[in-house]
Amino acid sequence: MEAYLIDLLQHYGYVVLYFWAILEGEMGLIMAGIMSHTKDMSLPIAIFIGGLGGFTGDQIYFYIGRYNRKYVYKKFRGQRRKFALAHILLRDKGWPIIFFQRYMYGMRTIIPLSIGLTRYSAKKFAIINLLSAWCWAAITIIPAWYFGEEILIVIKWAKSHWYLAIPLALAMGGGIYYYFHIMTEKQIKEKVEKNEF
Repeated sequence: MEAYLIDLLQHYGYVVLYFWAILEGEMGLIMAGIMSHTKDMSLPIAIFIGGLGGFTGDQIYFYIGRYNRKYVYKKFRGQRRKFALAHILLRDKGWPIIFFQRYMYGMRTIIPLSIGLTRYSAKKFAIINLLSAWCWAAITIIPAWYFGEEILIVIKWAKSHWYLAIPLALAMGGGIYYYFHIMTEKQIKEKVEKNEF
């Protein structure tokens, strides 16, 4: 799937980047950074478009929460603790939680949805979300652009040594996922139980 998206990115550039950022984000932004390094994309335009895609994705989740409460409660019934944590964070931290939710593993979808369920100002959410999305795009794209040559060397090595690269990538990815999954679940349990949800 990602190989197909990378091929599309090379041919349709910014349009694919926009929709990729709506759907998932980071991998598309990294590819945009590498393509900016190789001059196939403009760095400022890639940041602008990538940020708009991330903004659009969170706005969609926000409005699903605002206008489809029954759907959210039904679809995310097994994630009540995460919704409770999102409400606690919004109550305790205020607007910064909107700004930083993109960096919170397991909460990126839940926070915009849960804020949509509240009476939080849609205009305020949109402004903070847009600024956050552009920062997120810049923080992801610029390092990939700056270290583009090194990343291309690693990709070239991985292609010629796939039998080593695949197990290594799976082990690293699995380890990172497991660590953040465990940490997130622990934080959710502690926060929710402390606030008696």
